[in-house]
Amino acid sequence: MKHRVVFLDRASLKAAVRKPACALEYVEYDKTAAREIVTRLAGAGIAITNKVPMRAETLAQLPQLKMIAVAATGYDVVDVPYCKQHGISVANIRNYAVHTVPEHAFTLILALRRNLLAYRQDVENGVWQRSDNFCFFAHDIGDLHGSTLGIIGEGAIGQSTAAIGRAFGMRVLFADHAPPKVQGVTFSPHEQVLAESDVLSLHCPLMPSTRNLINLAAFRSMKRNALLINTARGGLVDEAALIQALDEGLIAGAGFDVLTVEPPRDGHPLLDLRRPNFILTPHIAWASDGAMQFLADQLIDNIERWDAGAPQHLVT
Repeated sequence: MKHRVVFLDRASLKAAVRKPACALEYVEYDKTAAREIVTRLAGAGIAITNKVPMRAETLAQLPQLKMIAVAATGYDVVDVPYCKQHGISVANIRNYAVHTVPEHAFTLILALRRNLLAYRQDVENGVWQRSDNFCFFAHDIGDLHGSTLGIIGEGAIGQSTAAIGRAFGMRVLFADHAPPKVQGVTFSPHEQVLAESDVLSLHCPLMPSTRNLINLAAFRSMKRNALLINTARGGLVDEAALIQALDEGLIAGAGFDVLTVEPPRDGHPLLDLRRPNFILTPHIAWASDGAMQFLADQLIDNIERWDAGAPQHLVT
């Protein structure tokens, strides 16, 4: 069957995207504001979205819509219960970021654990140049070997992050729902993982049950030398509590690739958090060239498989 297919935020994907074989018409928009969604999807049977929200009040105005192809693993931008109730299929992307996100997470971990930003700043400020010794030890440097890596989320990305941690000689603990989804994963209670982790890395979806999962109480239960890494979703962490935790020394540092509001605007408190033990990157952990092309290919595969009656990667 032929469909009108509309990609609402094509600019969010830096990769070649082929036209779906089932497309009667294929339209791409670089970005789409909320007020433009209904007009642009008029007559469309298939919508492609990365971050453009598809809420119930919008979907109710699109009776011809039969499928939403999400150009990401996380699908919190889609009102899944509404789609399930009204027969709209929703497919997401699986396993495309199993290398790029863990590599980015460990880029943040290593930079923070070895205080690279602080030492780089000292070089830029001429501190090393004025030193009497060939080196100087102004900031702590910690090894990963022998430390504990706590992971919240035992999916493919969490598993890949664990593999890198083990290669560094780290002890790995998983905190997720019990029993675990993945065979061979030993479940550890959430409180134990918070208390014992030297590095805590988040790799779980954003849901009502995980929003502000890391709050002030969680920070108070963590080690004072612990690092918090978030390459998953911004809403997993109470950002005001994060600032307080860093100010009070409840944790040693944090590396974030995601924020609750993206893109952040002037006035976002984490934009002003200019300190060497906090690193903020602009939601790029997923964005290696190889990962994005894998995503783009699977995105269209999902549409074509659904149209052929053999759907894959459906969340509803």
